[in-house]
Amino acid sequence: MKWLLLLFLAVPASELTLLLVAGNQVGVMPTLAIILLTGIGGAYMAKRQGFKAIGEFRERMAAGDPPGPPIIDGLCIFAGGLLLLVPGFITDVIGFLLLFSWPRKIIRPFIIQQIYKKMKKGTLIIR
Repeated sequence: MKWLLLLFLAVPASELTLLLVAGNQVGVMPTLAIILLTGIGGAYMAKRQGFKAIGEFRERMAAGDPPGPPIIDGLCIFAGGLLLLVPGFITDVIGFLLLFSWPRKIIRPFIIQQIYKKMKKGTLIIR
């Protein structure tokens, strides 16, 4: 819970600082244009990657394989899309990284490890 509090304080403060610096360096209109373009481009990419993850999920289910990686990919794509809709440069970078497959492959084991930890503690129950 303390990590969430830190994130809710540190990320907006950092984003605001970067937006002010960018506004001073390149101007207000180019900064706003960058924010709008990353939001629109990110939404488009999230939609494409999301449909790709859904297709992979369906293929694995049809083959009788467990759909673990496509579910985690879908969650990462959803989180990346949400981060791209939030104005700011830090969230945009993280959001774009979550839309590409190679960063998801790197963080997938950590996500699986956290899920297993929560299952062992009994804080996450999968039925």
